[in-house]
Amino acid sequence: MAVLTKTPQEIEHMSASDVADLATRLEQDDYTSPFEALKDWHLLRAIAFQRQDLVEPYLHLLDFETYDES
Repeated sequence: MAVLTKTPQEIEHMSASDVADLATRLEQDDYTSPFEALKDWHLLRAIAFQRQDLVEPYLHLLDFETYDES
């Protein structure tokens, strides 16, 4: 399975189908090593910070935690 790495400029030009493919790979969890999955997870997280509109359907894959710093 190919693991993608993207620059911030490339993330700006990603389409909804690109993100759907990434999310599908993460959901299938069919990687040859855990590090490949981690790279895809970090890519999805980077996309979430830059293009939240594309990641909204897949936020469950990111497992964001809220923190109370008080």
